[in-house]
Amino acid sequence: MWLSSEKMIGPGYLNGASTRALAVPMFDHVVFGVSDYAVSKAFFLAALEPIGIAVVLEGSLGLELSTGGTSSLCIFQTDEKPAHLHLAFTAENRAQVEAFHRAALAAGGQDHGAPGLRPHYHANYYAAFVIGPDGHNIEVVCHAPEP
Repeated sequence: MWLSSEKMIGPGYLNGASTRALAVPMFDHVVFGVSDYAVSKAFFLAALEPIGIAVVLEGSLGLELSTGGTSSLCIFQTDEKPAHLHLAFTAENRAQVEAFHRAALAAGGQDHGAPGLRPHYHANYYAAFVIGPDGHNIEVVCHAPEP
């Protein structure tokens, strides 16, 4: 799960329980290997740009992406077959969810769920899903009600 420091999901979010804000992010960073570094770098940069994620650092160990906050996503080249992940990023609004979906598809992602409400999670769970270059399920979600 990729969570911002001000909009974190509390325990029980999958069963419709209310959310709660926490003072610190759940993760400092998430690191995983990719089978094609250049393809994955281009995909994640394009797909996550609508929610403000950009390169923080790139070097011999790989690529670090963040919003400039306290959490980051890191990728590196590997010859191992990466296990499929589900990465969920927080959006500030529904327009960002829609922009992510368009950008991710344009960057080569496969549609895995168009932008829309997912009331089985909770009444305001507005998300979109794509499958990235290594088969990872990439989600962007907004928990705020529509203004």
